[in-house]
Amino acid sequence: MTTAPYSSSLLFDRIRVVLSHPSHPGNIGAAARAMKTMGLSRLVLVNPKEFPHAQADAMAAGATDLLVQAKVVDSMSVALQGTVLAVALTARRRELATPALWARDAAAEVVQAAATGEVALVFGNETSGLSNDELGLCRRWATVPVAPDFSSLNLAAAVQVMCYELRLAALDPGSPPVISGAGKVASHEEVEGLVAHIERAAIGSGFLDPASPKRLIPRMRRLLARAVPEKEEINILRGMIAALENPLPGAPCRAEKGQNPDINKEKPK
Repeated sequence: MTTAPYSSSLLFDRIRVVLSHPSHPGNIGAAARAMKTMGLSRLVLVNPKEFPHAQADAMAAGATDLLVQAKVVDSMSVALQGTVLAVALTARRRELATPALWARDAAAEVVQAAATGEVALVFGNETSGLSNDELGLCRRWATVPVAPDFSSLNLAAAVQVMCYELRLAALDPGSPPVISGAGKVASHEEVEGLVAHIERAAIGSGFLDPASPKRLIPRMRRLLARAVPEKEEINILRGMIAALENPLPGAPCRAEKGQNPDINKEKPK
């Protein structure tokens, strides 16, 4: 008998974000906002310098409910009580530390552990990060693959990155959402019909010399292959070409001589 997978909401309810000794209340609020955008809600603060604070409320921008229910504790040991896994985020390598994980791998491990119990993501102070003692309380540590010559990541930004990775790992969303109003992709025959129409119009207008076509038609096919046009878009383009082939009486249909360079000519290699 197999057990049904946990829902993402249950997994997120078991994940707490721990900020150790945050010095700027604005970062606390911004971190709360970052959490809420990704579906997380449990915030734990270890000895914050200033909290509650109006700046934290302002930076939360709609996530003040997370600040209201945030838990304030006086030590990392208390913050991690009841967890089966704690992952620390740090950019500095430490002696005797366990092997590091990239943020994405760490998120996958956190989600897996959340299926069995409480887990924590731990972030350090804005200026000094996590102490060695705090890091020692965490079973794993992770790092974000930032540019090596500028590895300083804002606290709230680091929270956002990890919450995003957690959401990807928990939801496994696969394909992105379907675009509203998108139509059916054009078939091979419909695309080839447009290509043939382009070729006829190009020859009929004198733009393309059938005796020396060069690579105009293959380039059109490549352009359309990249574009992945829809049926309606094919119909629109063919309608436009047909209108250009048979302009209304008195309507200008050609540019003045010298204003329409032969773009079919290729540069010498």
